[in-house]
Amino acid sequence: MDKLMEVRDLKKYFKTPRGTVHAVDGVSFTIERGKTLGVVGESGCGKSTLGRCILRLIEPTEGEVLFEGTDICSAKRRELKKLRKDMQIIFQDPYSSINPRRTVLELIAEPIKFNNIIPNATETDIENRVLELMKIVGIDERLINAYPHELDGGRRQRIGIARALSLQPKFIVCDEPVSALDVSIQAQILNLLRELQHEMGLTYMFITHDLSVVNYFADDIMVMYLGQVVEKAPSEVLFENPMHPYTQALLSAILIPEVGANPHHIKLRGEVTSPIDPPDECRFAKRCNYVTEGCRKGTPPLLEVSPGHFVACHCIKPGGINTLKETVVEESEEICPCPPIE
Repeated sequence: MDKLMEVRDLKKYFKTPRGTVHAVDGVSFTIERGKTLGVVGESGCGKSTLGRCILRLIEPTEGEVLFEGTDICSAKRRELKKLRKDMQIIFQDPYSSINPRRTVLELIAEPIKFNNIIPNATETDIENRVLELMKIVGIDERLINAYPHELDGGRRQRIGIARALSLQPKFIVCDEPVSALDVSIQAQILNLLRELQHEMGLTYMFITHDLSVVNYFADDIMVMYLGQVVEKAPSEVLFENPMHPYTQALLSAILIPEVGANPHHIKLRGEVTSPIDPPDECRFAKRCNYVTEGCRKGTPPLLEVSPGHFVACHCIKPGGINTLKETVVEESEEICPCPPIE
C-alpha cells in the first residue's frame, strides 16, 4: 500500500471560558496515493477542523501528520512552505474564499507568483499559464478580467480549483466544495474533480455531510461523531454493511427516489453529548438505541472487524461479531427525536 498521508492520534482542543472543546480527539487514518477518502458526519463533528489541522492551517494540539513520511506538525516554516505546494485546499464557500476586488487573472496568478512556480516568468508567461488553468477547469477565457461578483457560484468554485491546481499539488482537501451550489452545478464540479484526479494522479480528502455525494465520489469513507472516528471502510462495504449505530442512522436518513423518506429511518433519541470536556465513555451513548452499561465504561477503541473495516463500538468485536441489541424504549420515554440529517 502506497501511503501518501498518515495521521496518528491527531487532537485539536480549543480553550473556552466554559471548558475545553474536544474538536478533534484522537483521530488516526491513512490515505493511499491516488485515492479519495470521504469524511462524513453532522455539522460540528470536527470534519473541517480535521482538514485544517492536516494542512496546519490551524495548529494541532497533539499527534502526527505524515505526508510522504515527513511530519508536518514538526516542520519549520521554510520546510512547511515547500510542503504546502504539494497540499492544497478547496473551501466550501467560493465567494468568501477569494478576494472580490481581484480579477480572475489576478486570483489564479497570485499563488503562481508567490511560490515562484515559473522561474523568471514574464507577465505574458503567467497569463498564458492562467489561461491554461482556466481551460482545464472549464472557465471561458473571455472571463479572464471578470470579477467574482460577475460570476455564478459554479465559476467561482472553478476559480478556487484552478488556484489549488496552479501549484501542481499531490493532495487536496475538498472542504464541502459543492454544498453551496445548485444540484446541477454540483454534478459538474464533482465530475471535474474526478477527471482531474485521473489525469493528474491527485489524492483527495473529501469532506461532506451529503452521503449520496460521498458514495459517488469516495473510495473509502470515514464517519466522524463529536471529534472521533466511529467507522471507516471502503465505500461499497460501508453502504452494504454499516456496523456502527450512528452510521446506520445516517444511512437510514437518505431519501429514496420515488419513495421519499426511508420507511426504515432510524430515530435517534436523547441529546448530543457536549464536546466541552466530554466524559470518558462512548460519545454516542446518549442517543444510541443499543446502549448498555458497558458503553459508559471508557471510550471504545477503533478496531478492525474485517479487512479494511474499522468500527469503534463496545458491542462490535473483532471478526465482525455483532452483539447489538436494541433497547426497548416506551413511547412516553422518547425525548426530542432528531430530524433526518440532510
